[in-house]
Amino acid sequence: MFYLSGMEPVNKERALLPPGCFAAIVYFSASTIFTWWFIQESPLYNSMQQKLLSGGIAGAKWAIQIIAALLLLQQKKWVFIKNIGFTCLAGSLVLLPYAAASRFWGVNGSNFFTISLLLAVALMIFLYAVGTKSAGVTIKWWLFWLLCLCLAIFLQLTLVFNVI
Repeated sequence: MFYLSGMEPVNKERALLPPGCFAAIVYFSASTIFTWWFIQESPLYNSMQQKLLSGGIAGAKWAIQIIAALLLLQQKKWVFIKNIGFTCLAGSLVLLPYAAASRFWGVNGSNFFTISLLLAVALMIFLYAVGTKSAGVTIKWWLFWLLCLCLAIFLQLTLVFNVI
């Protein structure tokens, strides 16, 4: 349900990676590239340090979830990680219109930036809940991610943008 056809090995008994692992790697890798492009194209960041901090905070919430899943989930870990990878990628794809408009047409206002982020976050909140349910893990995983998301937003607003 949460991966593109052809993303999983055909012979799962002889596969080098567990089912879901390859798709998760592709999803998170593409998401990292797209999110970095979004950050790179925004004039709201004043320095490379600010951009790296922003990307690090954004990535940390996902890294925490992946590490927790690897340590705490047994049979369901790769299905769950694949599902949240899809969620991460979907959120990053929502950021692409801003990155492209900024790069090619110079349209990069703060309202466009904020709306892009809000739409991405709203989509990810929904898809994370669906992915959690689809993987058969408890709602506590979604609630923990929401906590990580709130912390990440707070850190972005305080450390990166000095708004709070």
